This record gives sequence, structure tokens and C-alpha cells, in this order.
Amino acid sequence: MHPREQTIFALSSGRPPSAIAVVRVSGAQAGPALEHIAGMIPAARVAKRVMLRDSFGEVIDDAIVLWFRAPASATGEDVAEFHVHGGRAVLHALFAALSSIDNVRAAEPGEFTRRAFENGKIDLTEAEGLDDLIHADTDRQRRQAVRQLQGLLGDRAREWRRQLIEASALIEAGIDFADEGDVPDGLLEPAMAKIGRLRREIEKTLAASAQSERLRDGLTVAIAGPPNAGKSTLLNRLARRDAAIVSPYAGTTRDVIEVHLDLDGYPVMLIDTAGIRETEDPVEREGVRRAMERAAAADLVLWLADVDGDGTDPLLPIGEGSVPVWRVRNKVDLLGSESDETKSGQLEAKPGQEAATKYFRISAARGDGVDGLVAELASFAGDWFGSGEMAGITRLRHRNILREAAASLAKAEKLKGQADELAAEELRASSQLMGRLLGRVDIEDILDSLFKDFCIGK
Repeated sequence: MHPREQTIFALSSGRPPSAIAVVRVSGAQAGPALEHIAGMIPAARVAKRVMLRDSFGEVIDDAIVLWFRAPASATGEDVAEFHVHGGRAVLHALFAALSSIDNVRAAEPGEFTRRAFENGKIDLTEAEGLDDLIHADTDRQRRQAVRQLQGLLGDRAREWRRQLIEASALIEAGIDFADEGDVPDGLLEPAMAKIGRLRREIEKTLAASAQSERLRDGLTVAIAGPPNAGKSTLLNRLARRDAAIVSPYAGTTRDVIEVHLDLDGYPVMLIDTAGIRETEDPVEREGVRRAMERAAAADLVLWLADVDGDGTDPLLPIGEGSVPVWRVRNKVDLLGSESDETKSGQLEAKPGQEAATKYFRISAARGDGVDGLVAELASFAGDWFGSGEMAGITRLRHRNILREAAASLAKAEKLKGQADELAAEELRASSQLMGRLLGRVDIEDILDSLFKDFCIGK
């Protein structure tokens, strides 16, 4: 039997041990498996307490079972659920009992969701939303993923596809039945009006959804600067744990260290880089090269240096000026009594310095001025991400497909009154692109890439 036709099972709840564990079974053998282990099949969607037994009659657990008959189930197939006590021994015995049944096997990652997609229970954008929800690190990412899972983009794509088919039907009717008396004249005008509205709506969605992709991927902030400036200390302070080794010796950080932060609900990846300086040590030199490379690819750079400098130390070119750089002066705690020159917090730009660059004085070791820096980072993140409430496009795949669809519609508009057959072909191309967006046309490579990243049990 082909693996797609086999019945699958997996733990669909958290790792054991736990109070309760849910084991889900999906496929043609779900009913026989339930009857074999529980001794009966309860009424659909009614929880039933039973004693589970293996093939030898040995008791596995006193459990609750549920039965969902196809197609009214999460996967569109027959589905059985076993709600058992979440001990490892109980799960091991239940898995062994299920594996002993012909054509029943353990599920691969994402296989339950893939079957739900293939059986028409969800479209591809909803499956991607589920993937985003599983991997959401912050509350804002979670809310965006839930909107996607609820069909935010998929519903719009289906409506766009419906209108494309209507416009195409109008144009093709005018082509094929132009000589028929019962076909009204002027079919082209309403079709072109519909095409124009669709193109503008898609382009508006593309323009408004850049922040959705950003929210999914997160903001990258690199801490760069000379050795011993306190970069690792600042990273640990912001992360509130010892993520990086702190040492008084220059060159301690050789590789890039990454820490994920939840900054006011925004996902931020904080990067601690090697101290940037000229060095003969080949290992440290490689660390410096990587530091420069990662800083250039960041969305914001915090350039950290000692506070006892005059504030005019030269910055090495980072991203050829395309990356915003904030100057952060560290170790104000070593300057003794506080004065206007030693105060922590954000500073005004000095004459001759870039007005757009922010300046801070902090003590990463003691915490002076760090709250102000964090507040500015949160404000920067809010501006960078945007509200995210109009989220729809969360992946590059979505954006590329919609760009192609908008381009096809623009071509169809330009062909008005010149080559109606070619205009109709552009509409068919746009309709097919919407099918790709929803996962109904030529997407096998996308499926393999997407579902391999799911956890087992989903």
C-alpha cells in the first residue's frame, strides 16, 4: 500500500510525562484500530471512557476515546483520538499496539496537516498560517498567524479568482459568440472595468503588506564595535541571561552569537559580533569578517564604544550606509560622579554629527541608561514593522505570485480592443496563479518544503 494510503498515528499533545496525552489516528484503518484497542467505536463526536488493551489482552490504560467519521474530521479522513494518561510507558504501549495493526504506521512531520490540505479541509495559505503559528515567538506573530490560519489571504484569493473567471467569461463570450443575436454588445467594457478593479486591489494589498513579511521574519539588531567595549555584557543585559561569555581579554567573542527577544510583542534577533579591529590571529580575523558581514545584513546596528572617547571614533563602513547605526557609549559607571558629560541615557547629536543618528550613554554592567535604549529600540521596532493589522502577505511566495497576477492583469488592460484573445489568455494565467497561491495547481515542490518543517503530530 502507498504511504499516502496508509493510516497514520502520532502524539498530538506535549511531550511526556504529562497529565493527559492525546494520540491521533487518521486513515481508513482508524476505525478498526479503535475497535481493536478500545473494544468498540463510540458515536461520532461523543467522548467515551473505555479500558484500552493490546493484542494480547493486556491493559494499556483507562482512557477516553473519540471518533470522527470522514469527511467531518480535521484531516477529512476517518479519525480516532485516544486521550490517555501522559506517562512514557502508557504511550509506548499504545504506540506498540497501533503499530501491530496492518497498514498503520507512525506519522511523518506535517503529515496530518498535509492530508487536511489534500482533502480540501484547508488551503495552502492556511497551512502556512498553521506553520507560522507553531513557530510564533511573540504575541504579535501569534495574532498574525491566527488571522492567516482563519483564511485571511485565502478568502481574498478565492474571491479574486471568482472575479477573474467572470471577467474571462465575458471576454470569451464576446469572442466566441460575437455573431449570435442573444449575446449583448459591449461585453468588453464591464470585463475591463472588473480587471482594473482587481489589479488595483491586488497592488494595494502588495503595498500594504510589507510589514506582514517583516513581522514573520523579525527585526535583526547587531551589536558591533571595537574589542572590550562591552558588547557581550550588553547582549546579556538585554537578554536577561548569560548568553555570551564576558571576559576582560580582547578577542573573546570569535563567532556571532544570536539571541531571540520579545520586544513589546515584536520579534527581535539580537546579534553579538566579534570586536572589530586589525588582527594577525587568523581565527579572530575570521570572526571580524563575519561580524562585518552580519552587521551589514542587519536592520539596525548598535555601535558600542567606551564612554571615555570623544564621540568621534570612526565607524567602519557597514552596509555602505544603508543600515541605520546608533552610537552607544558604554561604561558610564567608571567615570565617577554624574555630570552632564557622564549622564546615562540618550544624547543630542553634537555639531557636525549626523542628526539622524541616535546617541546613548549607558552602563551595560550596572544597567544605567539601558531602559532608555530598550524603549528606543521598541519604538524603532514599532515603526519598522508597522501595525501589522492589515496582514495578508506573509511569505515571499505570496508576494511573487500576486506580483505576477497584477502584471498579467495590466497586460490584459493594455490589450483592450486590440487582441481580445490574448487578453483572455492573460486572465487565464492570473486565475492559474491564484490556484497556485491556494495550493491547487502545480505546488508539489512547495508542499515538500513546507510540511517537512512541521512537528510530528501536526
